[in-house]
Amino acid sequence: MTTTTVPDTEDIHRRIRAVLDARLGDAFAAVPSDADLQQALGERYDSLTAMECISAVEEAFGIEVDFVADDVRHWFSTVELMVRFTHDRLEDAAALQES
Repeated sequence: MTTTTVPDTEDIHRRIRAVLDARLGDAFAAVPSDADLQQALGERYDSLTAMECISAVEEAFGIEVDFVADDVRHWFSTVELMVRFTHDRLEDAAALQES
């Protein structure tokens, strides 16, 4: 049985910020992790950009977001919530691989 190691939240946080920085540019650098991205970035974080960011996080971590079942407006509204969502998904995937 192979044990899957889940990255710690600090590593996930760093990687998500890097992914979003690549998508959102310089304006994102000053946005605190607990800030609502729509409020902080305004038109730069519209629904299309949000979808692109979600897809980028999926790709970066090898997770899948269900746009119907997952409350993406909530979980992808701040970096901190993205980190929690991603960490939980990775833990779930690791647990399923171990069972």
